[in-house]
Parts: sequence; structure tokens; C-alpha cells
Amino acid sequence: MSTATSAGPTGAGGAMRSPAALPDALRGRAARKLLLLTVLAAALVPLAHAQWASGSWPQALTVDLTDRITRASDWIIDHRDSHPLFLYFFGHISNAVVVCVRAVYLVLLALGWAGVTAGAALLAWRVAGLRLAATALLAFGCCGALGMWVPTMQTLALMVVAVTVSVLAGGALGLAAGLSERFHRALRPLLDTMQVLPAFAYLLPVVLVFGIGVPAAVLATVVYAAPPMARLTALGLRNADRGVMEAVTSLGATGRQRLLTARLPLARKELLLGLNQTIMMALSMAVIASVIGAGGLGDRVYQALSSVDVGAALAAGIPIVLLAVVLDRTTAAAGERIGSEPTGPRLLRGPLGWGLLALVTAAVALPVRHAGHLLWPDGWVVAIAEPVNRVKDWMVDHLYTGVPVVGGTADWAGRFTSWILDPLRGGLLALPWWAVLLLVAALAWLIGTWRTALTAVLAMAAIGVLGVWKPSLDTLSQVLAAVAVTLLLGFAIGIAAARSSRLERALRPVLDVFQTMPQFVYLIPVVALFGVGRAPAAAAAVVYALPAVVRITTQGLLQVDQAALESARSMGATTGQQLRQVQLPLARPALLLAVNQGVVLVLAVVIVGSLVGSGALGYDVLYGLAQGDLPTGLIAGAAIVCLGLMLDRVTQPTRGRQRKEN
Repeated sequence: MSTATSAGPTGAGGAMRSPAALPDALRGRAARKLLLLTVLAAALVPLAHAQWASGSWPQALTVDLTDRITRASDWIIDHRDSHPLFLYFFGHISNAVVVCVRAVYLVLLALGWAGVTAGAALLAWRVAGLRLAATALLAFGCCGALGMWVPTMQTLALMVVAVTVSVLAGGALGLAAGLSERFHRALRPLLDTMQVLPAFAYLLPVVLVFGIGVPAAVLATVVYAAPPMARLTALGLRNADRGVMEAVTSLGATGRQRLLTARLPLARKELLLGLNQTIMMALSMAVIASVIGAGGLGDRVYQALSSVDVGAALAAGIPIVLLAVVLDRTTAAAGERIGSEPTGPRLLRGPLGWGLLALVTAAVALPVRHAGHLLWPDGWVVAIAEPVNRVKDWMVDHLYTGVPVVGGTADWAGRFTSWILDPLRGGLLALPWWAVLLLVAALAWLIGTWRTALTAVLAMAAIGVLGVWKPSLDTLSQVLAAVAVTLLLGFAIGIAAARSSRLERALRPVLDVFQTMPQFVYLIPVVALFGVGRAPAAAAAVVYALPAVVRITTQGLLQVDQAALESARSMGATTGQQLRQVQLPLARPALLLAVNQGVVLVLAVVIVGSLVGSGALGYDVLYGLAQGDLPTGLIAGAAIVCLGLMLDRVTQPTRGRQRKEN
């Protein structure tokens, strides 16, 4: 074989030049991709403009699914009480969910406020120590003091059932993926897709089958919360220490024995982390599922936001946050303390500790039950709705407008809408549809692979085919604006935290709390500050996504190789030069992950922001749920799925490399 092609550029008659002989500007892979895209665009754009000069998606390329969805929904409604599929499958599932949720709810009511509070405090004490026990005691006490004891128990009952089913289903899938490479490869893209879908996208399909009510809410929560358990279970089983596994195999253990005695014990931390993530996602979805009849705290927030009653919304939102904090801290502490000495009291340790915990809980609950005070006493309720609404009215009168120099919050919202949101939406709608597809393809291919670009383009094209091109671009404009603000603030705060250990320690508990709060809760303060509209929804999205961006940025910069920094310092580099030339380039994977997570989280809240006036796709889903217009809601939900998939692929450049490495 000739080696002439590897020796350098050929002569005048040669037909090939090596990459090293290309101009400096074209040696990079991204530069060569950009050159090829430029050539393709120069050839295709005139043809596309001549064929489809209009900016809007052509009607000829749209598929109207309204009649088909209407016929399908009518058939389901007509046969829900007679078809064997509903009578002997979906009907049994629905009945089982109702029975389980009701049974858990009745148990919680039977324990009474004293039994539930004591049990939660003792459980937290056993798992994580006295400080978390005090936190649990205070949290459940606040839930009762705010007059939200019954809604809290309703949400907790739904959570217990949904988390149990999610853990069983996700654990089974993760077990199969951890033991079978083929199943793992088949399951991974499904889990990747499910993790980028906004919560609203899960509601309408289950409503179509189960109708409005608790069964639909529980099953939507299960579908939303099971993927983290499946992914982390598979990760824990696949990453089991090879030395231990080889030792167990050499002792003649069967496959089942290796699983029970080695793989599962070695994966305990991942399993508990999966439980933690499942609980937090289930709580977030259980609150959002109030839109389809879940009841509980989410329903109180939803009803209050619908009437712009900020005081009532805050009274229901605080228990949601407290419940999230207690559940997150308890499960996280359980995972962190695996293999270490227990921190709880000696009497509660070991297997007998569970029995003693139940005994003490019953001993606290029985006297209160016999006294007839199962529910939180009315005399201990503190009504905060009216004072909060008075504060909100004062803010409307004094902070919305007319503030000297800086302007009021309504002025900020109006300027953000008129200066950023409106021009961005107008610019996207003015672009020809084929130009949008070309731009998506270019971005996805430049930072990924051709498969990534193809997936992104097909997802974006599907939006046009569904006939919701304009509302999708409206939603996209809100996402892009909120992401720009999130990244600007997140990178700045993350860089500052990475350079100051004091600031990083101060931010840590704040970020922990913000990352445990469900999406619904973020809508309450923005309604109080900014009213309703697209700008408040974008503000809620920024606040929701900011903690993840800050945390990922900080960790990425702190994990930069210290040898590289020492080398830069020895060469006389200033602090700014070290940041620009060493830390930021080396932390590029973490920064790109921060961008991806910021986009996904912002999209989730922009969709939920339809409750406070964001409009576009989120409004179509909400309208379909509220009015029973399933075609409108399902088509908008499918468009949200496609938009989320496209944004994930465009902002996740390492996915293709990860596949090759795996």
C-alpha cells in the first residue's frame, strides 16, 4: 500500500491534500463542518426560497389530526364502560390506584396530626439525626398551622402510592438494563427522551385513557418519576466493583446469588439516590397533576393562581416546599450514611428500631385520637392569606409603577416583553420555515453529530407538520430569552462562587432549597411581583433553572486540574487570564452541561407558565385539559415533546461521544 497520502500534500497533479495542509482556519472539525454547511446552504437556500417564499409553514405540508383524535377520543369515551380492554385492564388499574390512595389517606387520617408528625420526626431522627428530626417536626407543624393539614395528607397519600409504583417499575427496568447490555442500549434513548419532556406533556395521554381524577394523576406521576430510578439502578448494577464480582463468581455463586449478595449491596448508594430523585420528581408532578384532578396542595395553588389570590397560593405553596425539603433531606441523608455509623439514638437502630418507631408513633397518636382531635385544631391555625394579599396590594400600589430611577416591577416586565420577548418572537416568525430548519441543523451538527442534527431537524419539522408552527416559535422565543438571562446570571454567580469559598458555602444551602422546590411554587412570587403575562412566566423559569446552572458551573470550575492552574500562575498569568485561558476551556464539558440543563428546566416552567399567562403551547394544553378539547391539547403536547427533544439535541454536544465511549 502506498503511503504517499500520509506524507504531506501532493504535487500539482495530486488529487488530495491532508488535513494538516488545509488553511489554519479550516483545520478544526467544526470549521470544516461550517464550510460544508455554507456550501450546502448556498445551493439549497435559493431553491427553497423559490419554492416556498412564505415564512410560515406551508399548509400543504401540514397534517390535520383533529378529526382522527376526535374519533379516537369519542371511541374511548363510548367504550370506556363496555370494551374488555377498559373493563379488565385499565379499569382494574384505575380501581387499584383509587383503593391504594384511599387506604393510605385513611391510615394518615387515622394516625391524626399527632401520629403523623411524631412518625415523621422519629423516622428523620433514625435516618439522619436530631437536626433533621426537628426540621420534620417544624415542617409538619407549619402545614397544620397554615390550615393545610388535609390537603397535605391528600398529597402525601398520592405521593406514597406513586413513589411505590415508580420505584418498583423503575427498579425492574433498571435491573433488566443493568444485567442485559442489549436491553440497556434499547432503554437508554427512551430514558433520555423522557427526561427532557416537560411535565405537562404527560397529562393529556393519561387523561384520554383514564379521564380526570386521581388514577390519571397517579399514573402520570409514575411515568414522569420512574426514569431516574431506572437509570440509577442500571448505573449502580453496571458499575459494581469488578474485583468483588470476580471473587463472588470464583466461589461458585449462581447468577441470582451474585445479584442478591454482591450487585445490589454494592449499588445501595445509587438505589437510594434513585429513590431520592424519584420522590422529588413525583412531588413536582403530583402538584402539577392538580390540573387533572389530583387534589391536595397542588389543587389549592392552582385554584388560587386562577383567581390571582397570592395569599391563598402562598399558604398552600409553603407546605409544598416544606414537604419537599423533609423528603429530600431524609432520603439524601440515608444515602450518604450508607456504610457509616448511624447517627440516631441507639434504641432506634437495628431491625428492632422500626418496631419501636411504630410503637412510639402509636403511643402518641392514640391519646389524641381518643380525644377526638384527628385533624389539626382550628384554634392553632394562622391565617396568612389576608395579610399576604394586603402586602401584595401595597406592592401593586407602590412597587409596580412609579418607583424613581429604577422603575417598578410592572415596568420591568413591560420592558422585558417589549424589548426582548416581542422582537425575538417577531424575528423567529419572520424567518422562513426552511431557514429555521437549516439553523437548527447547523447548530446541532456543529456541536454534535449528523445523527444529532437529523433528530433535531425531524423534531422541529414534526412541529410544522402538526400545524402548530407559530405557537411553537412563540414558546421557543420565551425559552431563548429566559435561557439567555439564566446563563448570564448563572455563569456570573458560578464563577464568583468558584473563586470565593465563602460565597460558595453561603450559596450551598440556598441552592439546595431552591432545587427541591416544585415548579408550581415558583409561579407564586412572580405573580405577586409582576402580575400575569409572558414576562412573569419567563422570570419564574429563570429562578427555577438558575440553581442548576450555578451549581454545575461552580463544580466544573472547581474540578479543573490544579496543575494547569499552577503552571499558568508560574508563567505570570493574572486571575482573569487564568479564568479565560485555563479554567473556562478546561471546564467546557461542565459549562455545556449547564447550558443543556438550563434549557430543559426553562422549557418546563415556560410551559407551566401558561397558568400565569405565558400563552402559546402551554395555553393550548391547559385549554385542552380545562375544556375537554383533546385534539388541541394532544397536538400541543406532542409539539412540546418535539420542541424539548430538539432543544436537548441542539444543546447536548457530548451525547455522540458518550455513545461511542459506552
